[in-house]
Amino acid sequence: MPRSIRTDILLHPLLLAAALLLAGCAQPGYYWQSLRGHLAILQAARPVQDWTGEPGTPEPLRARLALAQKARDFAVSELALPDNASYRRYARLERKAAVWNVVAAGPYSLELYRWCFPIAGCIGYRGYFDEAEARAEGRRLAATGLEVSVYGVPAYSTLGYSNWLGGDPLLSTFIAWPEGDFVRLLFHELAHQQVYAAGDTAFNESYATAVERLGVRRWLNVHGTPAARAQFEASERHRAQFRALTQATRARLAQIYASNMATAPDQQAKAAMKSEAMQRFRDAYAALRTRWLAEHMPPSRLAALDLWVREANNASFAAQGAYDDLVPAFVALFEREGRDWPRFHAAVRALAEQAQSERAAALQALLPAPAAGSSG
Repeated sequence: MPRSIRTDILLHPLLLAAALLLAGCAQPGYYWQSLRGHLAILQAARPVQDWTGEPGTPEPLRARLALAQKARDFAVSELALPDNASYRRYARLERKAAVWNVVAAGPYSLELYRWCFPIAGCIGYRGYFDEAEARAEGRRLAATGLEVSVYGVPAYSTLGYSNWLGGDPLLSTFIAWPEGDFVRLLFHELAHQQVYAAGDTAFNESYATAVERLGVRRWLNVHGTPAARAQFEASERHRAQFRALTQATRARLAQIYASNMATAPDQQAKAAMKSEAMQRFRDAYAALRTRWLAEHMPPSRLAALDLWVREANNASFAAQGAYDDLVPAFVALFEREGRDWPRFHAAVRALAEQAQSERAAALQALLPAPAAGSSG
């Protein structure tokens, strides 16, 4: 499957959650489930060498855990990412996702509804370790008139705050991904531990996405087998095609929502234009899907993407935009810093320390100019 739909999440520091609970903070149930859920995963995690040393460990898992440690070392030595306890242990979960993410947006908006937390700031998603709780929150938000998306998340980051407890572990929910997708996810999550700007989801996710895209190509050039590189290039081609489609749809929806239509008839016209844009998106995806199948892509690899397209709404488009829209600016910054990873991370950290308005202006200035004739 072209993994164009980003699937990670940041969780708040566990000690903070415990402290807030003891202080009688609001939403104690949410903090309890975060604390319990993460601690359960930590308890299930064991050092990679324990797994690889067990005779009963399946050979594919043994090989992948070894590859994970090689990629983990590469992240430190080649990408200047943190050298800590994260991803040195592995946990087998008896479920399809690590957590379930809830995102929401207004019926005529591509701006994510935000939840505010201490330290983490205001963020455009909320994670649950129990799918039923996530869907209950989704129903609550939908009842207020928001468009909602609830989806499984195979990996998450605690921003390095749980390294003293053994760090964020490798998980069975993504351990068997194709090599390129697996390695890029590790780099993405480690980037969150390198730089984090409280309350700025688009900055954090676009930075981590830039790190993963640049890093995985470096990894494959150095360590990838011909088969792994070929598989990644095919996946990347499909990913780019889908990304172009969703970006064009987001641009069209933004244009519709920005139009000044205050009267009832105008609102009906806006609703009709929105419906038409969404139908064009689904029709275009159907054509793209037909092309992919003609290239012998197994239909099973498209199941998750098919579901995303079928349920796509403002919330899912807005969430994807947070991962994609500023990536070219970070890539430009990487080039400006001479492709030097420590300098690049330092420059990103300097941006993170600025006021959000200044940071946004700096990133906009880094974005490449639109191609001639582009309608945006």
